[in-house]
Amino acid sequence: MAKTLWVYIMASRTRRLYLGCTSSLPRRVLQHRTAYYRGHTAKYRIERLVWYEAHADARSAVRRERELKGWLRARKVALVESENAGWRDLAPDVGLPSLDLG
Repeated sequence: MAKTLWVYIMASRTRRLYLGCTSSLPRRVLQHRTAYYRGHTAKYRIERLVWYEAHADARSAVRRERELKGWLRARKVALVESENAGWRDLAPDVGLPSLDLG
């Protein structure tokens, strides 16, 4: 049985971005939110899931992650805004509470 992999973009309230790939999107979002790993996302409080897409195999997910990481920031912002114009937290889509108020 094939496992779904996720390419995702997290953002801080000030829209600092982090792009990654994972086999468990809910777990990874929680890791970002709890600063499980010290580093860029913990330092800048990058806690909001703002974009994601599913891939049926690891090869296509890693290829897409590398492609997106090669993009300029403006193009990543445009990708997020094309599907999530309000930059709302998409965590409820994967079974987690939202950080958005109201």
